Amino acid sequence: MRSVELFAGGGGLTLGTHQAGFSTEVVAEWNRWCCDTLRENRDVGYPLVKGIDVREGDVRHVDWAQLPAGVDLVSGGPPCQPFSAGGKANAADDKRDMFPATTEVIRRLRPRAFIIENVRGLLRPGFSDYYSYINLRLAHPELVAADGESWGDHFDRLQSEHTSVHTDLNYKVLATLVNAADYGVPQQRWRVFFVGFRDDVDAEWHFPRPTHSASALRSTQEDGSYWERHKVAKKHRGYRVRAAKDSDQTREPWRTVRDAIGDLPEPTPAGSTEYLNHIYQPGARSYKGHTGSYIDAPAKALKAGVHGVPGGENMLRDVDESVRYFTVREAARLQTFPDGYRLHGPWTEAMRQLGNAVPVDLAAAVAHSVHDHLAAATFRETKAKRRAS
Repeated sequence: MRSVELFAGGGGLTLGTHQAGFSTEVVAEWNRWCCDTLRENRDVGYPLVKGIDVREGDVRHVDWAQLPAGVDLVSGGPPCQPFSAGGKANAADDKRDMFPATTEVIRRLRPRAFIIENVRGLLRPGFSDYYSYINLRLAHPELVAADGESWGDHFDRLQSEHTSVHTDLNYKVLATLVNAADYGVPQQRWRVFFVGFRDDVDAEWHFPRPTHSASALRSTQEDGSYWERHKVAKKHRGYRVRAAKDSDQTREPWRTVRDAIGDLPEPTPAGSTEYLNHIYQPGARSYKGHTGSYIDAPAKALKAGVHGVPGGENMLRDVDESVRYFTVREAARLQTFPDGYRLHGPWTEAMRQLGNAVPVDLAAAVAHSVHDHLAAATFRETKAKRRAS
């Protein structure tokens, strides 16, 4: 199935949709380091990005009319800074708000489905009206804002449209908040997904159910099987991950930092000949509020930062309370990027790409589900046409 990727960053969502069976034709991204990462992996023949057309620059300046009709999926993660707790939280008043640009691409390409993701901060009470506005904009992309029209006035018109539906292009949108750790990602990373299906697609879709839980991990730490598997000394086995009472113990255990990077060699300044981007980064230190990610729990969410990469969120904290920065390869493991995929640029830029990325395995889980339901809908439509003829 054909797809287009917006705000691709270092490629997390692109890799996930490719794993799910979509073939991305155009990837749009403005950051040159990210584009270099995508092009470098494409040019060396990395399978999941083979043949992609990387458009470096503003997504609003891409000539989408050049694409043949029949795109199945538009995916992307608009910049999160307008809604992130680490940003200024200006939402619609932030020039980096690209939800309007996203809906414009959907309007032009009329895909059968879309997958759009963003940060949990979008659900903060102060953004409640704008969150509703985003949902309605995605549901009715043809109802564009008039010149000089405020988003509040446009919101009123969208609500009227939603209760009458006069436009030809409409989407059934489901918005879901998920924790990546619940889908096998070794990182507690909360994201909002907006998944929409064009209203002529009978998808019968629901968001994929979680596969992993904190309770299951705690159980393996309590019975000792986790520690035995990793050959952890008995004196370091006192830790137990916290688990909510309603956490489902029948699922697979959450994956920890140790699960993700335990087989990698200790990093050195010279780097590794076996693993890409596995180079020791000096200067890590622990202080209040910046204590790193404990090795025997899922990592804290990696962050890109507004004015630079924040070290506290991107450090490993070992059993002896020592800390060091994650290498780029270790951070890539925490984001479930494949080992053969190279992150371009110095440590700061590579970590920024990873801090902005969608975990590949989470992207793949969502995209697999969308792909399967689009295929099933196509089968039902084809079968109905045959009966009719």
